[in-house]
Amino acid sequence: MSTAPGPGHSAVEPAGYAELLATLKDRVRTAQVRAARAANTEVLRLYWSVGRDILDRQQTAGWGSKVIDRLAADLRREFPDQRGWSPSNLKNMRRTAEAWPTLEEFGQQAVGRLPWGHVVVLLERLNTRAERDWYAARAAEEGWTRAVLEHHVATNLRTALGAAPTNFTAALDSPDSELAQQLVKDPYVFEHLGHIRRAAERDVEQALMDRLQDTMLELGRGMAFVGRQVRLTVPDDTSSHVDEFYVDLLFFHVEQLRYVVVELKIGQFEPAHLGQLGTYVAIVDDQYRRRAIHAPTIGILLCTGKAGPTVRYALAATSAPVAVADYYGLPADAQAALPSVEELQAVVDGELDSRGA
Repeated sequence: MSTAPGPGHSAVEPAGYAELLATLKDRVRTAQVRAARAANTEVLRLYWSVGRDILDRQQTAGWGSKVIDRLAADLRREFPDQRGWSPSNLKNMRRTAEAWPTLEEFGQQAVGRLPWGHVVVLLERLNTRAERDWYAARAAEEGWTRAVLEHHVATNLRTALGAAPTNFTAALDSPDSELAQQLVKDPYVFEHLGHIRRAAERDVEQALMDRLQDTMLELGRGMAFVGRQVRLTVPDDTSSHVDEFYVDLLFFHVEQLRYVVVELKIGQFEPAHLGQLGTYVAIVDDQYRRRAIHAPTIGILLCTGKAGPTVRYALAATSAPVAVADYYGLPADAQAALPSVEELQAVVDGELDSRGA
């Protein structure tokens, strides 16, 4: 059923109209994004300057902590429609000026491109400038939401990233070995595994698939899911027999252009696990990889306990590029540190109000 044209619309669409409309829509959206970024930058600069003024007067004029409560009350009275003038927020502004003492340091760092809620997370969850700058850079580069930033801070991504024991240096050429090392960490913390009984590897595997988005978040940026229990076949050239193997989880890293084979094991690491994983890596590398464009396939063995010397010996004896890492569910106290849906919504509302200031 056709719809009658609205006011000012002709029944016949002029040639090229659809293309022009699509171009204008893109242009408007781009302008909206730029305006939002500019508004965010101005809010951050304002907050830093307020914090700097408070800090300077406390240091040079001996102002006490109660002045913050008075300032908060006066500013809220003057700007009743803005939600950014609570005593706790003013304290965070002062802490921002403490963490980044000059506006150049603050504005020219990645932190100066983040929403204020992200900056508050950096201030409240981390203790050093180096940590804050590292997480700020990753958040800005990869477009983390506040919940993702909270998750990575709670699970100590900075320490875990690249920490998994591997044989990449021996099995891969440089610089590919360094790139592959960046894909793995130790440990992997899957929050959603804290709610299941680890009766069998299939239970863990199912839990990871039930919340695939959370699983992908923990595995890291760039991972694309290929399949679960992926069937690999190896025919015998001398007979009609065909060997069958099943990969627990198969991924493809879209930035490094390589397949990543993931095997799950319940319990302590055993050297035989690497033999199995190495076989799967070799098959995938031979049958799936396009050598002209794909980097070598790697494997990640996830277990629930490993001893360093045994892992090192087993890795040295394996020619396939593989890594070994622990995994577990997020502990209850760490889960409690993550924001609730209601808290996240309150932050979103507050940031929107601030941008409208």
